[in-house]
Amino acid sequence: MGKDVKLFITDIDGVWTDNSLYYDKSGHEAKRFNLGDSVGVMFLYLQNIPVAVISEENNEIIRDRLEKLKIDDLFLGVNNKLSIAENLIKKYNITWNEVAFIGDDINDIKLLEKVGYSATPAQAPHYVKKYGRLSLMKKGGEGAFREFVEKYLDTKGLLNETIEKYLLINQI
Repeated sequence: MGKDVKLFITDIDGVWTDNSLYYDKSGHEAKRFNLGDSVGVMFLYLQNIPVAVISEENNEIIRDRLEKLKIDDLFLGVNNKLSIAENLIKKYNITWNEVAFIGDDINDIKLLEKVGYSATPAQAPHYVKKYGRLSLMKKGGEGAFREFVEKYLDTKGLLNETIEKYLLINQI
């Protein structure tokens, strides 16, 4: 895998969600998030690795969920994800090889092939999966982001340390 990852970037729809929209009788939109993905964010923060979200979707539900998790860099309504990622690389003074990205669809291909460490959820189309370094077991909305984070930490020998940090912080 080369260099250590110093920034994790994630898409949202199809990664953190099952890529569905839900509407109630009044026409109010809802989304379903897997809470396990929040643990992925927490694990990265315990290793001092920032998290960025770059999504084409610009939705108040998504914004509220991610602000609650104190995501470092949140970019919604983005058409050119590569441009935003380039700005983040400058901001953090890192290289493409030090960036991880998870995405699930055609608009994620350029980032999947550019970063040093990348993954696609299980349901991603085959023509998208070929650009990711890892094809995950979990589908979007089923904890795919957490799986990606845990695989990275495990590969670097940091998963057990991260779990121990969590347990120390959350002692009663």
